[in-house]
Amino acid sequence: MLLDTPICDFGAPAPQFRLPDAYGTLHNLSDHTGENGVLVAFICNHCPYVIAIADRLAADAKALKRLGVGVVAINANDYTAYPADAPDKMPGFAAKHGFDFPYLIDADQSVAQAYGAVCTPDFFGFNRDGQLQYRGRLDDARMGHTTGRTPELLNAMQQVAETGHGPQNQTPSMGCSIKWR
Repeated sequence: MLLDTPICDFGAPAPQFRLPDAYGTLHNLSDHTGENGVLVAFICNHCPYVIAIADRLAADAKALKRLGVGVVAINANDYTAYPADAPDKMPGFAAKHGFDFPYLIDADQSVAQAYGAVCTPDFFGFNRDGQLQYRGRLDDARMGHTTGRTPELLNAMQQVAETGHGPQNQTPSMGCSIKWR
Protein backbone atom coordinates (compact mmCIF):
# COMPACT_ATOMS: atom_id res chain seq x y z
CA MET A 1 0.00 0.00 0.00
CA LEU A 2 1.46 3.36 -1.06
CA LEU A 3 1.44 6.01 1.68
CA ASP A 4 2.57 9.59 2.22
CA THR A 5 3.97 10.75 5.55
CA PRO A 6 2.16 13.39 7.63
CA ILE A 7 3.39 16.99 7.69
CA CYS A 8 6.19 17.94 10.07
CA ASP A 9 5.17 18.51 13.69
CA PHE A 10 7.81 21.19 14.29
CA GLY A 11 9.39 21.00 17.74
CA ALA A 12 8.13 17.52 18.65
CA PRO A 13 10.75 15.80 20.84
CA ALA A 14 12.78 12.89 19.51
CA PRO A 15 11.60 9.67 21.17
CA GLN A 16 14.55 7.95 22.80
CA PHE A 17 15.32 4.32 22.02
CA ARG A 18 17.68 1.45 22.72
CA LEU A 19 17.71 -0.97 19.79
CA PRO A 20 20.02 -3.74 18.58
CA ASP A 21 21.72 -4.01 15.24
CA ALA A 22 21.86 -7.38 13.44
CA TYR A 23 24.88 -8.39 15.55
CA GLY A 24 23.12 -7.71 18.86
CA THR A 25 24.99 -4.50 19.71
CA LEU A 26 22.62 -2.06 21.41
CA HIS A 27 22.39 1.55 20.23
CA ASN A 28 20.77 4.57 21.87
CA LEU A 29 19.60 7.62 19.96
CA SER A 30 22.07 9.71 21.94
CA ASP A 31 24.93 7.50 20.68
CA HIS A 32 24.31 8.80 17.17
CA THR A 33 23.17 12.37 17.68
CA GLY A 34 25.72 14.74 16.19
CA GLU A 35 26.59 18.22 17.40
CA ASN A 36 24.01 19.63 14.96
CA GLY A 37 21.27 17.01 15.18
CA VAL A 38 20.27 13.58 13.98
CA LEU A 39 18.36 11.96 11.15
CA VAL A 40 16.28 8.88 11.99
CA ALA A 41 15.26 6.93 8.87
CA PHE A 42 12.70 4.14 8.92
CA ILE A 43 13.61 1.80 6.08
CA CYS A 44 13.60 -1.90 5.21
CA ASN A 45 15.26 -4.22 2.72
CA HIS A 46 12.41 -5.19 0.41
CA CYS A 47 10.48 -1.97 -0.28
CA PRO A 48 11.00 -0.79 -3.87
CA TYR A 49 10.94 2.84 -2.69
CA VAL A 50 13.77 2.17 -0.24
CA ILE A 51 15.74 0.19 -2.80
CA ALA A 52 15.37 3.09 -5.24
CA ILE A 53 16.83 5.64 -2.79
CA ALA A 54 19.28 3.52 -0.77
CA ASP A 55 22.46 4.55 -2.63
CA ARG A 56 21.45 8.23 -2.52
CA LEU A 57 20.60 7.93 1.19
CA ALA A 58 24.07 6.52 1.84
CA ALA A 59 25.72 9.39 -0.07
CA ASP A 60 23.58 12.04 1.63
CA ALA A 61 24.27 10.47 5.04
CA LYS A 62 28.01 10.95 4.49
CA ALA A 63 27.37 14.63 3.71
CA LEU A 64 25.17 14.95 6.81
CA LYS A 65 27.93 13.57 9.00
CA ARG A 66 30.28 16.24 7.65
CA LEU A 67 27.66 18.79 8.77
CA GLY A 68 27.65 17.34 12.29
CA VAL A 69 24.34 15.54 11.84
CA GLY A 70 24.23 11.92 12.96
CA VAL A 71 22.31 9.27 11.04
CA VAL A 72 20.61 6.06 12.11
CA ALA A 73 18.25 3.75 10.20
CA ILE A 74 15.60 1.53 11.75
CA ASN A 75 13.84 -1.50 10.29
CA ALA A 76 10.45 -1.90 11.99
CA ASN A 77 8.83 -4.26 9.49
CA ASP A 78 7.36 -7.58 10.63
CA TYR A 79 10.16 -9.76 9.31
CA THR A 80 8.35 -12.99 10.18
CA ALA A 81 5.79 -12.09 7.50
CA TYR A 82 8.42 -10.44 5.25
CA PRO A 83 11.57 -12.62 5.46
CA ALA A 84 13.55 -10.30 3.13
CA ASP A 85 13.55 -7.81 6.03
CA ALA A 86 14.94 -10.30 8.57
CA PRO A 87 17.89 -9.18 10.71
CA ASP A 88 20.28 -11.63 9.02
CA LYS A 89 19.58 -9.90 5.68
CA MET A 90 20.18 -6.37 6.96
CA PRO A 91 24.02 -6.33 6.97
CA GLY A 92 24.15 -7.43 3.33
CA PHE A 93 21.64 -4.76 2.31
CA ALA A 94 23.59 -2.11 4.22
CA ALA A 95 26.90 -3.20 2.67
CA LYS A 96 25.46 -3.35 -0.84
CA HIS A 97 24.33 0.27 -0.59
CA GLY A 98 27.33 1.63 1.31
CA PHE A 99 25.63 2.51 4.61
CA ASP A 100 28.13 3.88 7.11
CA PHE A 101 25.48 4.39 9.77
CA PRO A 102 23.79 1.89 12.11
CA TYR A 103 20.86 -0.09 10.74
CA LEU A 104 18.79 -1.17 13.74
CA ILE A 105 15.98 -3.63 14.46
CA ASP A 106 12.70 -2.50 16.02
CA ALA A 107 11.34 -6.03 16.52
CA ASP A 108 8.39 -5.04 18.71
CA GLN A 109 7.69 -1.95 16.57
CA SER A 110 7.45 0.27 19.65
CA VAL A 111 9.96 2.80 18.34
CA ALA A 112 8.18 3.15 14.99
CA GLN A 113 4.94 3.69 16.91
CA ALA A 114 6.56 6.28 19.20
CA TYR A 115 7.81 8.21 16.17
CA GLY A 116 4.54 7.86 14.28
CA ALA A 117 6.33 6.26 11.34
CA VAL A 118 3.94 5.16 8.62
CA CYS A 119 5.98 4.06 5.62
CA THR A 120 9.37 3.11 4.28
CA PRO A 121 11.22 5.31 3.79
CA ASP A 122 10.10 7.72 6.51
CA PHE A 123 12.56 10.42 7.62
CA PHE A 124 12.69 12.36 10.88
CA GLY A 125 15.25 15.17 11.10
CA PHE A 126 15.95 16.63 14.54
CA ASN A 127 17.99 19.67 15.53
CA ARG A 128 20.71 19.70 18.19
CA ASP A 129 18.03 20.15 20.87
CA GLY A 130 16.20 17.00 19.78
CA GLN A 131 13.29 18.88 18.21
CA LEU A 132 11.71 17.65 14.99
CA GLN A 133 12.48 19.99 12.08
CA TYR A 134 12.12 17.79 8.99
CA ARG A 135 9.59 15.14 7.98
CA GLY A 136 9.91 15.00 4.23
CA ARG A 137 11.29 13.02 1.36
CA LEU A 138 14.92 12.34 0.46
CA ASP A 139 14.78 14.18 -2.86
CA ASP A 140 12.60 14.98 -5.84
CA ALA A 141 13.91 12.17 -8.07
CA ARG A 142 11.20 9.97 -9.53
CA MET A 143 11.47 6.18 -9.44
CA GLY A 144 14.22 5.15 -11.85
CA HIS A 145 15.49 8.71 -12.38
CA THR A 146 18.41 10.00 -10.32
CA THR A 147 20.01 12.70 -12.41
CA GLY A 148 19.29 16.36 -11.77
CA ARG A 149 17.75 15.67 -8.38
CA THR A 150 17.26 18.25 -5.63
CA PRO A 151 18.50 16.70 -2.35
CA GLU A 152 15.66 18.04 -0.21
CA LEU A 153 16.53 16.16 2.99
CA LEU A 154 20.21 17.12 2.76
CA ASN A 155 19.35 20.77 2.07
CA ALA A 156 16.83 20.83 4.92
CA MET A 157 19.23 19.25 7.40
CA GLN A 158 21.97 21.69 6.35
CA GLN A 159 19.54 24.48 7.23
CA VAL A 160 18.77 22.73 10.53
CA ALA A 161 22.49 22.39 11.28
CA GLU A 162 23.06 26.09 10.58
CA THR A 163 19.94 27.62 12.13
CA GLY A 164 18.28 24.97 14.29
CA HIS A 165 15.12 25.24 12.17
CA GLY A 166 13.89 23.30 9.16
CA PRO A 167 12.18 24.71 6.08
CA GLN A 168 8.49 25.50 6.39
CA ASN A 169 7.66 23.86 3.06
CA GLN A 170 8.35 20.14 3.00
CA THR A 171 7.17 17.47 0.59
CA PRO A 172 6.09 14.26 2.34
CA SER A 173 8.03 11.07 1.83
CA MET A 174 6.21 8.38 -0.11
CA GLY A 175 6.61 4.65 0.18
CA CYS A 176 5.23 1.30 1.24
CA SER A 177 3.38 0.98 4.51
CA ILE A 178 5.26 -0.34 7.51
CA LYS A 179 4.41 -4.01 7.83
CA TRP A 180 2.78 -4.08 11.27
CA ARG A 181 2.41 -7.25 13.29
